[in-house]
Amino acid sequence: MTHLLLLALACAPKTTPSTEVLAMPAAPTSMYPASPAGEVVDDYHGTQVADPYRWLEDSDAAPVRTWIEAQNTLTNAYLGQIPEREAIRTRMTELWNYERYSAPSRVTEGVYVWSYNDGLMSQSVMYIAESPSDAGRVLLDPNTLSEDGTVALGGSWFSDDGTKLAYSVSDGGSDWRKIYVMDVATGETEADVLDWVKFSGATWKKDGSGFFYARYDAPEDPNDFEAKNEFQKLYFHKLGTPQSEDTLIYERQDQPTWGFGSSITEDGRYLLIYNSEGTERKNRLFYKDLQAKNGQVTPLLTDFDAQYYVIANDGPVWTFETDKDAPNSRVMRMDIRKPGEWTEVVPEQENVLRSVSVLANNKLVLTYLKDAHSVVQVHDFKNGEMLSEVALPGIGSASGFGGRRTDTETFYSFTGYTVPGTTYRFDVNSGESEVFREPAIAMPEGEFVTEQIFITSKDGTKVPVFVTHKAGLEMDGTNPTILYGYGGFNISLTPYYSTTARVWMEMGGVYAVANLRGGGEYGKEWHDAGRLANKQNVFDDFISSAEHLIEAGYTSPEKLAIMGGSNGGLLVGACSVQRPDLFGAALPAVGVMDMLRFNQFTIGWAWESDYGSPQDPDIFKVLYGYSPYHNVEEGVEYPSTMVTTGDHDDRVVPGHSFKYAAAMQQAQGGPDPILIRIETRGGHGAGKPTQMRIDEATDKWAFLVKELNVSMPEGFGE
Repeated sequence: MTHLLLLALACAPKTTPSTEVLAMPAAPTSMYPASPAGEVVDDYHGTQVADPYRWLEDSDAAPVRTWIEAQNTLTNAYLGQIPEREAIRTRMTELWNYERYSAPSRVTEGVYVWSYNDGLMSQSVMYIAESPSDAGRVLLDPNTLSEDGTVALGGSWFSDDGTKLAYSVSDGGSDWRKIYVMDVATGETEADVLDWVKFSGATWKKDGSGFFYARYDAPEDPNDFEAKNEFQKLYFHKLGTPQSEDTLIYERQDQPTWGFGSSITEDGRYLLIYNSEGTERKNRLFYKDLQAKNGQVTPLLTDFDAQYYVIANDGPVWTFETDKDAPNSRVMRMDIRKPGEWTEVVPEQENVLRSVSVLANNKLVLTYLKDAHSVVQVHDFKNGEMLSEVALPGIGSASGFGGRRTDTETFYSFTGYTVPGTTYRFDVNSGESEVFREPAIAMPEGEFVTEQIFITSKDGTKVPVFVTHKAGLEMDGTNPTILYGYGGFNISLTPYYSTTARVWMEMGGVYAVANLRGGGEYGKEWHDAGRLANKQNVFDDFISSAEHLIEAGYTSPEKLAIMGGSNGGLLVGACSVQRPDLFGAALPAVGVMDMLRFNQFTIGWAWESDYGSPQDPDIFKVLYGYSPYHNVEEGVEYPSTMVTTGDHDDRVVPGHSFKYAAAMQQAQGGPDPILIRIETRGGHGAGKPTQMRIDEATDKWAFLVKELNVSMPEGFGE
């Protein structure tokens, strides 16, 4: 499945405001690097649309490289004169520097793995042990793969017996992956190397002879990171053979937008082929009987009318998680010899079903979302009867509960805005949880509080917002506040601990997260209410959240910043141009800013499921109406803005941010700065090394300290 990555954007602390920072003039265009306007005009269904900064789409062109360097020079000079910046960096680094472990996963009997970071490692290290309580040994250390820490582990998949590991790596934040194979016992990397893999894992055959994976054909120009990604194909790679000899399992030459994911049933018999179209939350399901000689790929569910995920099989009787005729999802069962004859196991609930595990003694562990926080239930696998609810330590997010049907224990992580991630061991038989590993850092009890409020959007819809801040905060309208949002692609924003958010709150700031329509917090209907022709609802929800925070006394327009990344960058860009009076600052990251050309690059065409296509006359009107780049107006006083992107982001190509920043700089009618910070060894966000994350968060918070006129607490960062 492909989807826009939800960025975990950081928050940084503040210091006393300074008047000795580089000032931007009221007519600031003379301060900015030259961005000559071209004469490109496109015709969309009879509407003439200018695209003056089309030339900025080619990140490798010499004029664009010059522009990037000049923009970074300006931004670095501006940030470098903010005296609070180093205190922020000091505190950010101090709080970031604590040991972090993922929940252990059982590969097979006597083989457990987890990730570990000592605090400031660029990338987390994979450990392996015979028991989850053992110290373990390093199996894979991505920090050895590059000098600057920008080569990251993309994913890892063990053979059924735990003797082989397939793992993918990403260079510089790219979505392109190389897959390698390791001998687990020796730690040696074998000769197998697979190229041109994107949006795919590795699915091992039961006998360990090789694995299935999806890839694209090699591009004509390997350096063209903007080229469209189409015609994904599913292959089988036999260990010890070159990639050129891989067996093609399935392709559709008539369907350029079809993508393929795979898994194998736990008994090893059936290869499951999940067929998606872009980011559409639906799929088709095909299967291949691996025990049948020359078994063919067999269509099973091909109406493309819902999501279907196989969670267990008993021979030909398969158990599914699906939203077929159930927008909040449910558990169903079907004998594949009788396609279409369904039996309900666990009915749809008021809360949204997000994940299902099948563990020992016929136990189903189901994780639900209730008002954007986790609720976990245990049900009987055979009849669906609810047996118990897992007692979670509070309002937060629980994730994990993975394993096999023979496992009598599993592990999960729990986190919240004031709760650093803690790992719990869950006894499947007793239904009891116990703390397995706590982080070496804690939030002082009672110092910070989280509340969930419900605001009323423009059309009367109730929208939940989590608000976290220091206890005892006065609601006098003077608190610097960050409002974060995403609102798209069925992605849910649930409570999580963030070092950057903590630093912001230590600086006296309020950190608010809005659960906007377009996300998945309330199921399919909530998602549908914020996509295609309904996309404006997302912006209305965000604007209404901001208005409520102001009316309730949390903050005021001059003290309010909005922040979001990727689809959330679009959110911030659209709201900035729709209501520039409402915000003191804006931090759009790796945003989709040109809604008329997003589908022309890399995987952008896949987002038409949420945005629609500008080639559709009716949807064009909607897109053109909110496209941030196209709705920037000359002479408007826009809020202080710092755009962030990576110069080779191959998911949301940087041309979006470049064009938006150039248009904003040219149009700005007020004294506030429009800056762009361009990372030259970063992509869309995944795999970004720790120091790069700290530096970016520091710069964002330093920018807000100046632009929101934040007074830093005495002694902060010392």
